[in-house]
Amino acid sequence: MRVRIGCNLKYELPQPTPLIAILNVHHSRFGDLERADYLATSPSVPLENYRDGFGNWCTRMVAPAGDFAISTEGIFRDSGEPDPISPGAREHRVEDLPFETLVYLLGSRYCETDLLSDEAWRLFGNTDPGWARVQAICDFVHDSVVFDYMQADATRTASQTLSGRRGVCRDFAHLAIAFCRCMNIPSRYCTGYLSDIGEPEPHPPGDFAAWMEVFLDGRWWVFDPRNNTRRTARILVARGRDAADVPLTQTFGPNTLRDFRVWTVEAERSDGLGKAVKCEENSP
Repeated sequence: MRVRIGCNLKYELPQPTPLIAILNVHHSRFGDLERADYLATSPSVPLENYRDGFGNWCTRMVAPAGDFAISTEGIFRDSGEPDPISPGAREHRVEDLPFETLVYLLGSRYCETDLLSDEAWRLFGNTDPGWARVQAICDFVHDSVVFDYMQADATRTASQTLSGRRGVCRDFAHLAIAFCRCMNIPSRYCTGYLSDIGEPEPHPPGDFAAWMEVFLDGRWWVFDPRNNTRRTARILVARGRDAADVPLTQTFGPNTLRDFRVWTVEAERSDGLGKAVKCEENSP
């Protein structure tokens, strides 16, 4: 299938403000872009691109005072298949893990492994290791935390989500990631577009989504504790240790976000058919 993806953010800035955006599709899926999702601004400003330490494509700029907009739009080719699964995927012993995965065993800003280790082993220590253990973690988080978009909080940590039992999809992801790391399973935070293609109506308002990837049986696998089901047209934008590593935009000065829109629209095919869909929600 062909999916039109894009976003538009509108700011009001009282002064010229440095800004970093992570809004383009992740390089691991560049080959699936039929039309590149170039970043544009209004008014136009000089842009400087670079890769951060996690391989994410970042755009650096200085936004002028006043109204300022950032947008991207591209066409993405997707297989139309849901997230792959491998119920027999095994865990690795820590000493056998590739060096590059070890950072994803450590605690981070939103994933406090030191505070959650005892609870993780109490809840999941007797589960079968590997895929079944990760799925048990996702089941627990999905069933124990109530999704509430009005409860979005940029400072909420995994331990706070566990105690409060409410949050948005980034909170579901942080808690599941922290539990996985406590169980010595490398886990990293992902953000991107998640379409509602094939999902029943009604759909929520468009936004970006958060999920996680875990390292089992020699590769990374997608798990989604918020939805806890396989989904179609999941399009990665960025990954890191947690949300602190992959903000959609990082502004270095006062600002007001006036409007934020995200879309995934199934593009018209050669037969003229097409279907509009929206993304899952997440606090930006």
